Amino acid sequence: LQRWLEQRDIVARFIEPGSPWQNGVNESFNGHFRDECLNRELLESALEAQVIAHAFRDEYNDIRPHSSLDYRAPSEVRAELLKQAAGSGQA
Repeated sequence: LQRWLEQRDIVARFIEPGSPWQNGVNESFNGHFRDECLNRELLESALEAQVIAHAFRDEYNDIRPHSSLDYRAPSEVRAELLKQAAGSGQA
C-alpha cells in the first residue's frame, strides 16, 4: 500500500493508536460494522465474509436510517436531493 501511495504522490496521514476521536466517523462505522455484522456471523470462508460484508455495506449505505440524516435512509435523502436538483435545472 505504501508503494502504491508513493507512486501516486499521495501522502498518508495516520492517527495516533488509541485515539479514535481523531477519526470519529471511521471509528463509528467500525463499531457499527463489528456490532451489527461481524459479531452476528460465524464466517466459514473469505468468500462468505465478502458476501456478508457487501450485504451489510449495501444496507448501511442505502436502507439503514442514519442519525446524521434525521433518521432517514441515505436512499431517501438521495432521492429528495435529486428531485430538488431536477426542479432547479441543475441535475
